[in-house]
Amino acid sequence: MNKVILIGNLTKPPELRTTGSGTSICTFSIAVNRKYRAQDGSQSTDFFEIVVWRKLAENCARWLDKGKKVAVIGELQTRSYEAKDGSRRHVTEIVADEVEFLTPKQDANGFVDVDDEDLPFE
Repeated sequence: MNKVILIGNLTKPPELRTTGSGTSICTFSIAVNRKYRAQDGSQSTDFFEIVVWRKLAENCARWLDKGKKVAVIGELQTRSYEAKDGSRRHVTEIVADEVEFLTPKQDANGFVDVDDEDLPFE
């Protein structure tokens, strides 16, 4: 079984491209804090490259941005290719089939919708 579940924040805006056949592909990276801190109290963080295809790729490119929190479910994939300088490169990435946007949706003015019942005054 090959299943990865991550929750983290985007480290930069997502990049949307299309293949030669017109299929959308979006790539972005997320920072995920480790559960435990180092002895000196510093937080250890891992960075993961995420790849998303088709309609989900278009939605990620449209709605996500640097700093947004997401949950990603997918598969760990490794691949290799030959770089322009002739060297062999290896890439490990998460190919996501589910991405849930965890940062609250904001309106154009930057305010979050609040239910009137949640207000502390009448």
